Amino acid sequence: MTHPPLVWELSVALIVAMLLFDYFFHIRKAHVPTLPEAARWSAAYVAVALLFGGAVFAFGGTELGIQYFAGYLTEKALSIDNVFVFLVILSSFKVPREDQQKALLIGIVISLLARAGFIFVGAALIEHFAWVFYIFGVILLLTAGHMLAPERHEDDEDSTVLRLARTLLPTTGGYDGDKLFTMEDGKRRMTPMVSVIVALGLTDIVFALDSIPAIFGLTDDVFIVFTATAFSLLGLRQLFFLVEGLLERLLYLSYGLATILAFIGVKLVLHALHENNVPFINDGAPVNVIEISPMQSLVVIVAILAVTVLLSLLSPRGKARSAVSRLRHTLAAWQDLDAAGAAAEERAAAYAKLADAEQAVRALPEEYRALIHERQTLREMLADAHARQAAQATGAGPGTGIDPASPRQPASSGV
Repeated sequence: MTHPPLVWELSVALIVAMLLFDYFFHIRKAHVPTLPEAARWSAAYVAVALLFGGAVFAFGGTELGIQYFAGYLTEKALSIDNVFVFLVILSSFKVPREDQQKALLIGIVISLLARAGFIFVGAALIEHFAWVFYIFGVILLLTAGHMLAPERHEDDEDSTVLRLARTLLPTTGGYDGDKLFTMEDGKRRMTPMVSVIVALGLTDIVFALDSIPAIFGLTDDVFIVFTATAFSLLGLRQLFFLVEGLLERLLYLSYGLATILAFIGVKLVLHALHENNVPFINDGAPVNVIEISPMQSLVVIVAILAVTVLLSLLSPRGKARSAVSRLRHTLAAWQDLDAAGAAAEERAAAYAKLADAEQAVRALPEEYRALIHERQTLREMLADAHARQAAQATGAGPGTGIDPASPRQPASSGV
């Protein structure tokens, strides 16, 4: 379907305005977003996407509206999977938390521009070569199979991108806030922030190789494909800070996403057969097969996501992973305060949270604690935290808020 130029112009203007607003009102001042702040802005970006979908319904009709929401939901779900990799990249480069927002936003802009290129190239191929649907379908089925494989080598793939970014972009030894360039020995040099942004952008481009075919499996309307993809990416920065502590709980997310991709892959192959003109398939004539409607696609996608989230939240193993994740986060928070030489009261409050988190993990059945990644290292870090806090509390005297003999302060870790 051809859309008036004004519709394109207004949509692109809205997307650019949201990016500029994000930069000037949130990114220019480096800070770590609080959970309420991330929740508010994530909700705001989702609300804008939903309002835009309502406008598509009102002015484009029911079918386009359904296609938009099916595409948006699929891309949003796939973007959550991206957050796992973003965590790996930011941790690998040791990006200070207050400077992560700028890296994420610029990486998302790079991804949006690259995906726009993929979308228009894909649309041109589909318009001239109907057999491209076969290729897109096979790509999604292979991706789904890869996600369901017992051993997913994402770390190896991620490290390849990280090594490439570090090799091609020689940078300074340390960060200078969130600056991309700094002066060193009288010369203007790139900071590691440039490598981080490039790694984020390259990684998200790799993800586009399955997300773009997925949305083309739901609609071949370029406007819907572009806007649904753009709005799913726009709130990704806020989503990162909102769900980074909850990702461990989404235990079955990869299975749900694999099922969605497999479903869309089958839908693409069926559509390709219905439009078939490949000589060696049915002598180049269309094959009379069922086709899955946009409404059926939307219902299936919503159902799969709902079941995935529900099973993850109710899973005892998911709850265990969430408890371990909370312990790691509280330990990191205490270590930051300890390294910064924070006031005794502030350290005491952080340590109380750490003690509670550790008790929750110690209460888990051994079968779940045995699955803790780098368990011995975590034990040693906790033991060091207990020893340092005990020494600080003993030396500080009254007013620290911590009793070295308190049961909230284990002598050794039992995780």
